[in-house]
Amino acid sequence: MRVLTFLHSFELGGVERVALRLVRYWRGLGVDAPLFVGREDGPLRTELADDLAYTVAPQPLIGTAWWETFWMIGRLPAEIRRTRPDILFVSGSTYTIVAAAMALRFGRRCPAIVVKISNDLPRNDLPPVARFFWRFWLGVQARFGWTWVVMDEAIAADLPPGMRPRFRVIHDPAIEAARICYPAPRQAGGARRFVAIGRLTSQKDYALMLRAFARGAHPDQTLTIYGEGPERETLEALAAALGISDRVAFLGHVADAASHLDGFDTLLLSSRYEGVPAVLVEALAAGLSIISTDSGSGVRSLLGDGRYGKIVPRNEDALATAISRADAAPTPDATRLAHVHRFTLEHSGQIYLDTFAEAARPSALVDATADQAGGLAWPVPPAR
Repeated sequence: MRVLTFLHSFELGGVERVALRLVRYWRGLGVDAPLFVGREDGPLRTELADDLAYTVAPQPLIGTAWWETFWMIGRLPAEIRRTRPDILFVSGSTYTIVAAAMALRFGRRCPAIVVKISNDLPRNDLPPVARFFWRFWLGVQARFGWTWVVMDEAIAADLPPGMRPRFRVIHDPAIEAARICYPAPRQAGGARRFVAIGRLTSQKDYALMLRAFARGAHPDQTLTIYGEGPERETLEALAAALGISDRVAFLGHVADAASHLDGFDTLLLSSRYEGVPAVLVEALAAGLSIISTDSGSGVRSLLGDGRYGKIVPRNEDALATAISRADAAPTPDATRLAHVHRFTLEHSGQIYLDTFAEAARPSALVDATADQAGGLAWPVPPAR
């Protein structure tokens, strides 16, 4: 079985990071898993793909970053014809328009398409008109009859009716099993150290986090932000205006930011919307307490509806209050180990392969609503 994964680039993103880890893991199991990228830009190339073979599209005279979706639509067909994959793996929601173009381009000759839904489906953060068109687009996608992967059982309830006959729950492989550890006891009396990880973009709403931190944090508490993005200058200016520049550190992008989590106490997430954010899995695995905005059903499920982390409405008052009472946030305990293990590469990587094998045999795929285990591996199908 040949599984073709495509990415726009090696720019930072949770979808791209997980996709590269999966490709590496599958190849380690002996799977034929080619990787195609639209351009080689981005720090993830040296972080996760330095020794990973891949094919890059021939580059035009002008850059493709601003029209990367159209560029991928134009170049991917040649790669599909060259590699002749059994499965086209769509690693995140942002790539579904490319998948739709491939389905229309190849018709019945198109390889089986498996799509990972990487974002919140209801998108209640959108204004009504934008939300209408978002849901219309979901309905269009449902007509293609692809196999859908949702990253948590809770997200399955949000699927449009047309997607429900062909979906599978596979928890996002955000970490390796070796990263899961028992939390070290926090030293009493020490100043709480908050941390946030993610791109500095509108989706993550760091402005909300900074305003809430300025109101709710004690004077001796600090916030460290790992991540880079177009809003950095604006956010640094906001921190200065709020008078917290001396307590907020913008450290930019660092390779494997999750490896630094053991130096902190509480992770903050202030997103407008999320699917199943890997940073929450990483924080749970590292033993941090968590305070998050209510940014989607995947977040609520991942945090056990409040058992594994504090979930607050997405407004400044609620987030500031939670920060001021961070000592009362749920403390990770031993029960989280089994919970987090579902999100490991070792657990989910094989389930993806089982799902690919079933997707390549359309009559074998079943409605995952009958699978109450929600992510336990199917029996490996016989060789074809």
